[in-house]
Amino acid sequence: MTKPDAIVPERIRHIRDCTFGWVDHNFLHHGYLNRSSPPELLLYYFLLTVADRNGVSFYDYERICQLLKLELNDYLHARDRLCDRSLIAFHQGVFQVLSLPARREAAPVSPSVEAKRNASGDFQTFKDIMQQIHH
Repeated sequence: MTKPDAIVPERIRHIRDCTFGWVDHNFLHHGYLNRSSPPELLLYYFLLTVADRNGVSFYDYERICQLLKLELNDYLHARDRLCDRSLIAFHQGVFQVLSLPARREAAPVSPSVEAKRNASGDFQTFKDIMQQIHH
């Protein structure tokens, strides 16, 4: 299969020209995407977006909950799960998005994600999850 050309070549993103985060492709390929709950994904992508070049940011929980429309318990659970899975570090109000852990054997799908499968047994799309969060 040939690689498709950019649709709008004059708008290709260049990491050297911007101050934006990125998502390592291995977040998908190593199964983190499909093992994460919607609040975990939302918080992780938010932290990627606001982090500096070292992955560090310091938004407080009230602002994060307000921006992401998360209840405090959902935020705390998502933050703790991301820390437990070594995707982020959190200490005294400072976050760091970490490089992905070394690849391990695929972990079982968490119960919170298992519940997000649709009737056909497939996982929902990120778009569907985001729409659920906003409703």
